[in-house]
Amino acid sequence: MKRLRITLEGKTYEVGVEVLDDSVSGASSSPSATPFLARPASAAAVAPAAAPVPEDGCTTVVCPMAGLVFKCLVKAGDTVTQNQVVIVLDAMKMETPVYAPVAGTVRSLLVKEGDAVDEGHCLLQIDGGA
Repeated sequence: MKRLRITLEGKTYEVGVEVLDDSVSGASSSPSATPFLARPASAAAVAPAAAPVPEDGCTTVVCPMAGLVFKCLVKAGDTVTQNQVVIVLDAMKMETPVYAPVAGTVRSLLVKEGDAVDEGHCLLQIDGGA
């Protein structure tokens, strides 16, 4: 398995590629070749557990993808558990849940329903999750 890094439309991906034929052309004529899955090189930016933790013990929940805030299921002062759905995004006509990476109390909600958000946008802050 070879690991390659490719950039497509300004976004970098790391992919694993299985070399099936080492011929001069470098391409395999096998129709049964297994397709590969690409993941962003900055996968940590989309993983819930990778939310930044400021020094004051507050965890910031970041948006995993561009879309619209469809539903805010919590408000400031609410207690949340780890992996609780806190926001639902509408991205590419699909509802995508955003989970609390830690248990704690919602300090502030930084978006409202209908807001357009980009990947990495700060959605809310949770106290007590450090």
